[in-house]
Amino acid sequence: MTISDGEPQVNGDAEATESSTLSLDDGDIHVCQDGPRDAPALLLIHGSASSTRSWDALVPMLTRSHRVIRIDLLGHGRSAKPADRSYAIRDQGRRVGAALDRLGVKNAIVVGHSSGGAVATALAEQRPDLVTALALINTGPSLDAFIAPESAAIAPSQWPPTDEQIRQFASTGFSRAGYQIPQELLDDVRAMTYHTLTTTMQGTSAYLEQQALPDRLTALGKPLLVIFGEDDRRWRSSSAADYRTVPGAKVELLPGLGHSPILEDPPRTAIPLLAFTAIHAPRAD
Repeated sequence: MTISDGEPQVNGDAEATESSTLSLDDGDIHVCQDGPRDAPALLLIHGSASSTRSWDALVPMLTRSHRVIRIDLLGHGRSAKPADRSYAIRDQGRRVGAALDRLGVKNAIVVGHSSGGAVATALAEQRPDLVTALALINTGPSLDAFIAPESAAIAPSQWPPTDEQIRQFASTGFSRAGYQIPQELLDDVRAMTYHTLTTTMQGTSAYLEQQALPDRLTALGKPLLVIFGEDDRRWRSSSAADYRTVPGAKVELLPGLGHSPILEDPPRTAIPLLAFTAIHAPRAD
């Protein structure tokens, strides 16, 4: 596997964002890096139908003390979207591990939003050497916690969807109706193929059906932080209590926020996350 030349982008921090593409065995993976390269690594994994850009507002709050790495999972963002590759959670986790190896990262705290938390868990199952601790943000613990959507799904014949169709599709990702979804996130959904969108979601369901996340995390024995917007309209926020069965797990509910606190209120999301990483930060590589 190879890495393309980075594309520096000014973000006002001591070091600019470095955007690169890693050529892995089953597809190109786009990654972004921010913050001091000699600081402890903090990996951010987005949810379904999203990308590295979902973390944009949160990143500046994390780079004072971390080397922040963001990754576009296969099928998302600026990564490849092949039709003949697996989008199962385990395979996404394997690719994330390969990407960290390519970047020379020996250990990291891994943060996942929504289904990105399932990928983070799969990575920790496969590569416990890489994962120092995990933080899951609005990641449903099991399928029992899922809230079935009222609106109809986008049909194959409607692909690529319009902005309005995407807004309806994504509306439950936020605590209130009328939330102004950033245009770049609408573009991220449209840039996916119908195949990558649907198989990604099926992969998450299959992973949760096989075993609930609290059971997987208990077996891992890694430090765990769970952050949950209390007004989540996709996963019952009361289900966050299921993670308390994981020894030592810390659960933080954020009143007034929904499924995407990283977008709705980045500063409030950053407070418990930074407190957790300060305790469990891995050594710098």
